[in-house]
Amino acid sequence: MNTPKPLSALAFVLILAGALPGCATYRKCASGDCPDDAKITANVQAQLERHPELASPNRIDVQTLDHVVYLYGEVSTGQQRDIADSVTHEAPGVTRVVNSIAISH
Repeated sequence: MNTPKPLSALAFVLILAGALPGCATYRKCASGDCPDDAKITANVQAQLERHPELASPNRIDVQTLDHVVYLYGEVSTGQQRDIADSVTHEAPGVTRVVNSIAISH
């Protein structure tokens, strides 16, 4: 089937216009190697250390991937879990927090 060239060109431009915004939002961080992630993790850990109620025997591990902070570990109370979540949200550069901290009984 022979399609007129102007119609093919228009279809190509429309497809390209739809695909380019997706490329513009792709960041190098998506590969798991975002340079800000280490800094965000350090900031979150420093802020958590400022709260003595989160100290030992509680254990909170922090991992950051593409500006999303993942909290793991174990604390004694639900209030401590909430404090850790709140403190993490306040750290610069954090776009989202996934709180998987368990409460020990």
